[in-house]
Amino acid sequence: MTEAVLFDLDGTLADTALDLGRALNTLLRRHNLPEKSMAEIRPVASHGASGLILMGAGISKDHPDHARWRQEYLAEYERCFDHETVLFDDIDRLIAELDKRGIKWGIITNKPHTFTHRLVPKLGFSVAPAVVVSGDTCGEAKPGTKPMFYACEQIGVKPENCIYVGDAERDMQAGKNAGMKTVVANWGYIAAEDKTEEWPHDARIDTPLELLGCL
Repeated sequence: MTEAVLFDLDGTLADTALDLGRALNTLLRRHNLPEKSMAEIRPVASHGASGLILMGAGISKDHPDHARWRQEYLAEYERCFDHETVLFDDIDRLIAELDKRGIKWGIITNKPHTFTHRLVPKLGFSVAPAVVVSGDTCGEAKPGTKPMFYACEQIGVKPENCIYVGDAERDMQAGKNAGMKTVVANWGYIAAEDKTEEWPHDARIDTPLELLGCL
């Protein structure tokens, strides 16, 4: 029995790529590096600041300049994080239907709390989420399971009675390892080289409303 549906944020509920890309290209211009197209940005938008910096500037997490680049990137994103971000089509219709059926819903994202606590209220959900877990809420982010268990505790639902929906392998790993049913959001930020068929998932859906068939 499905008692709750939990979602990733970037690339699953909200199309954040334009604002994430705007921040990246501002940073690249400052460092005299070529800007990236949205076709290049979208597939890595779910991988956060570190993923975007790696794609844009070749600066990996173990690079000595990574911390400085990440700080600069987040400062730029701070200026534009809510400029063009919107919900994907039919997401709010899905949320409304879940509420109608008495199913709780929430968000588990790796996005820092400094952004989520301001962005989520601006997205226009007709029903507020029962819980929002950010990447720094539990001291562990996905693919770790702490955020998944924390969300379940907050809403009083067992993991086995939850569905987790996301567009990245770490989403499926975190959900499955926590004992949840996992669903891949095919409309999200998935790269051509991603082997989604190998991700630990129970179902794949092409549109948000198809999730209703998984309940």
